[in-house]
Amino acid sequence: MTVSAHPATLGLPGTDALRARASTALRHCGAAGLDAYPEQDPGTGATVAARTPLTGAVLAHLPATTPEQAEAALADAHRTFLAWRTVPAPVRGALVKRLGELLTAHQEDLADLVTLEAGKIRSEALGEVREMIDICDFAVGLSRQLYGRTIAGERPGHRLSESWHPLGVAGVISAFNFPVAVWSWNAAIALVCGDPVVWKPSELAPLTALACTALLARAAADTGAPPGVHHLLLGGPEHGELLADDPRVALVSATGSVRMGRQVAPRVAARFGRCLLELGGNNAAVVTPSADLDLTVRGVVFAAAGTAGQRCTTLRRLIVHEDLADRLVERIAHAYAQLPIGDPYHPDTLVGPLIGTAAHTAMTEALTEARRAGGTVLVGGDRHFADEAPDAAYVRPALVRMPAQTGIVATETFAPILYVLTYRTLDEAIALQNGVPQGLSSSIFTRDQREAERFLAADGSDCGIANVNIGTSGAEIGGAFGGEKETGGGRESGSDAWRAYMRRATNTVNYSADLPLAQGVNFL
Repeated sequence: MTVSAHPATLGLPGTDALRARASTALRHCGAAGLDAYPEQDPGTGATVAARTPLTGAVLAHLPATTPEQAEAALADAHRTFLAWRTVPAPVRGALVKRLGELLTAHQEDLADLVTLEAGKIRSEALGEVREMIDICDFAVGLSRQLYGRTIAGERPGHRLSESWHPLGVAGVISAFNFPVAVWSWNAAIALVCGDPVVWKPSELAPLTALACTALLARAAADTGAPPGVHHLLLGGPEHGELLADDPRVALVSATGSVRMGRQVAPRVAARFGRCLLELGGNNAAVVTPSADLDLTVRGVVFAAAGTAGQRCTTLRRLIVHEDLADRLVERIAHAYAQLPIGDPYHPDTLVGPLIGTAAHTAMTEALTEARRAGGTVLVGGDRHFADEAPDAAYVRPALVRMPAQTGIVATETFAPILYVLTYRTLDEAIALQNGVPQGLSSSIFTRDQREAERFLAADGSDCGIANVNIGTSGAEIGGAFGGEKETGGGRESGSDAWRAYMRRATNTVNYSADLPLAQGVNFL
C-alpha cells in the first residue's frame, strides 16, 4: 500500500457544490432538493441541521417534526396496522420487493448521501446500500416463510400448534454510522411481518432519511400499499422518548449508545412494550501463534480502521500471543502509517472523516488516558487538513500498546483506536476478550481447529457474533445481528430475527367429542 497517488491536500469542493450534489441525489430519489430548505436557520421553529462531516458545513436546515405531526403520525400508523395486519404476507412482500428495485435503481444516489452525511468512503457507502437491497431480497422470501409449527400434544382428538401474527407499530431509532442499512434491516422485516414503521433517524443523518422515505412512498404507491405503513420523525431526543412511551408502539428497535439504551429500555418496559436494542461494542480479536499473519493484518486493519473506526463492530482490542506480538504490531503499524486519509469520494482514500470534531476530542482524551495508564501510542491520533477544514476531523487511526486491560480499554470510544494486549494461554485470551461490559462481536485468527472450536464453544467468546479468521466487522444480512451484555441482547436482520416483530399464539383445537384435560386433571 502506498500513498503516492493520493492528494497531499484535501481538495474538497465548496459548500455550494456539496449542497448541489445532495440536491441532485435527493431529487433522483423523489424527495425535494435542498433549494427547498434554507441554508441559514430561519429561527421560526425547530429545525434539524443537515451537516456534512466532510467539511463540517451545514448544507440546509430542515423543519423538525412538530409534536402535533408526531402524534398524527403515530395515530395514522396505528390505524394502518389494523388493516395492514390482515393483508396476506406475500402481498406485503410485494411492497418490499418494489422497494428493493427502487434501491437498486438509486444506489449511486443513496451512496452519495451516505458519504455526505456519514463520511464513508465510496466503496463502503455503496456497500451499505447493497446491504439494503440484500435485506429486501431476504424479506421478500421471508414473506412466504413466516412459519408456525405443529406440536405433539398429549390429548387424543386434539391438535396443538403455534402461529405468528403481526405485532403492531414498530418504532425504529437509528444511528448516524449506518444511516440507511439499519433502517432497512428493521423496515423490510417489519413490513412483511405486518407492522407499520415509524422512523426516528439520527439528527446527524436527515438527508438519507428523506431519500429512503421518498423511495418507500413510491414503492407503496406502485404496489397499492397504504401510505401509513411508514412515517418519518425528524428531530431530537423528544421523538425517541415519544416512541418509548407511547403504548401504540408495540416494538422499539433502537440502535445507538449504551447510554441511550439505558434511557429507552426502562421507559418501554414500564408500559410492558418490547425493546430490540443494539447498543455499544468493544470488540476484540485473538491472534494465536498459528495464525496466518498476512491474512490477520488485512483483517485487522479493515476491522479497526474501516469507517474511520465508527462501526459498532469496529475492532477495538487486539489480543495477541506474546511470542508474535512484536512482529504483528510492527506490520500493523506499518499499514496504519500508509493508510490514505482524506476526501471519501477520492477512489484511493481508505479513511474518511470522523462524524465531527467532538469525536476527535473524545479520541484525544482516550489516548491521553491510555498514556496515563502506561500505554504507548505507536502510530496515529494526529489530525490532518485542519487548516483546510477546521470544522471537520480527519485523523490517522491510532495503534496503542497497553500493559493491561485498564478502564479506558474496557470503555468504547467511538473513534479509530486499536489497543494491543498480550496473552500466554488461550484461557487468558478468552478471559480478556470477555472481560468488558459489551458483548457484540469477536474473532480469532488461528489455523488450529481446536483453538477455533474452543473460541466458538459455550465457554469461549460471550459475544453475539464470533468469527474465525475474519475480523469483527462486515456481517452478512443472513445471520442475526446483535450482542449480549451491555450491547442489549437484541437481534436484527437475518436468521429468525423476524420473530421480534411478531406475536406468537399457541392454538389448541379439539376435533373430538370428548373433553380430556391436560396433565390428567379430572374436574367433572
